[in-house]
Amino acid sequence: MFSVGNKIVHPMHGAGTIQKIEEKRILGEVKQYYVLKLPCNDMNVMIPVNSENTVGIRAIEDKDVVLKAIEVLKQESTEMDSNWNRRNRENMEKLKTGDIFQVAEVVRNLIRVNRVKNLSAGEAKMLANAKQILLSEIILACELTEPEAEKLVEDAV
Repeated sequence: MFSVGNKIVHPMHGAGTIQKIEEKRILGEVKQYYVLKLPCNDMNVMIPVNSENTVGIRAIEDKDVVLKAIEVLKQESTEMDSNWNRRNRENMEKLKTGDIFQVAEVVRNLIRVNRVKNLSAGEAKMLANAKQILLSEIILACELTEPEAEKLVEDAV
């Protein structure tokens, strides 16, 4: 179990700092929730405490690991399926892992595809989400502002 003040990553929402742990009654059931403050878009997310293992919540990576993930952005793009539906599914699976290197790969590949041709609405939304997940961890691990982290990502790709 994590504590107030811990910095954690939710695979689909990104990294944030636990502001508090509170009990909520939802559908007649009382559960404990982490209230996570995300650095991007100044949003709070409530995550059930007992979902740590099933959802893939983890502590943020240290700065050295995050810098290695930024190096992934500089590498060659990985081959993606030409069928957008399969490509979308593959990218979603990578995001669900919560692995910073997989997230960086999705961000890199979609940014590069977008530079050549406009992404579909679904892929544009996926890129925005993946980028926010990556940026949030960079911001917390490297103690940067959102514009600084954004520039770091853009310069690397």
